[in-house]
Amino acid sequence: MAIWPGAAPDLAADPMPEAGASTHVSRPTMTVYAPKGRNTRVAVVVFPGGGYQVLAMDLEGTEICDWLTSRGITCVLLKYRVPNSGPTLLGGRRYYPKVQTALQDAQRTLGLVRQHAAKWNVDPHKIGVIGFSAGGHLVAAVSTRFARRTYPPVDSADALSSRPDFAIAVYPGHLWAHEDEKRATRKENDLSLRPDIRVRADTPPTFLLQAEDDYVDGVEQSLAYYVALQKARVPAELHLYAKGGHAFGLRPTNLPISRWPQLVEQWLHTIGMLGDK
Repeated sequence: MAIWPGAAPDLAADPMPEAGASTHVSRPTMTVYAPKGRNTRVAVVVFPGGGYQVLAMDLEGTEICDWLTSRGITCVLLKYRVPNSGPTLLGGRRYYPKVQTALQDAQRTLGLVRQHAAKWNVDPHKIGVIGFSAGGHLVAAVSTRFARRTYPPVDSADALSSRPDFAIAVYPGHLWAHEDEKRATRKENDLSLRPDIRVRADTPPTFLLQAEDDYVDGVEQSLAYYVALQKARVPAELHLYAKGGHAFGLRPTNLPISRWPQLVEQWLHTIGMLGDK
């Protein structure tokens, strides 16, 4: 279903036609997947990655929903606006849009899920987010910028909270303040965040996962966010693996990192989202 009743706010004056389900998205939608078997009443909104240029709607979208629904979790797959809807690497330079329209779509979707919670048999206090790569940045953005909407409210859904109750960021990007600096001049020991991500004490509990050989987004991304969460005393769990690369999703390998879904499930139990194991 479309997440905006009319045209999305801050829409490009002359958006290119959408190409399939993953490029030039100007009409953001959410697709709801009902849980299979026992309904835990937990819901997760999924943010696929793609560098804020395209969306990996299968690897980091529908395949993730297949896993979550098999665990009794309602899955909401967000097709947010791209391209250039968040921090983007273009021609070796970081591009920062004046308005992060992907964040607008994420905030709107959290409100809509809460609005439909009773209809979908979801606990409105057990709605989380999971994102991959650029979607991991979107997880951090929506987890830290929920005090007010970044767009003019359009209906009653925008009066409901856009704060996730928990957050999962897998190989996130665009978080470390020094990622654009040349390696020779980087302040490797300075794990400060980009200025658009401001962690507060009420940032939701967060799970972070990344591989040390991530050739797209180094582990400094997860480390910087983890350090900020710790300083704010936000419950957080960080898992780093020696090998795994980038954009591995759920597709099986012989590497230990492929067992990350079990870690997420265990963590959801420990924070009380899935109850006692």
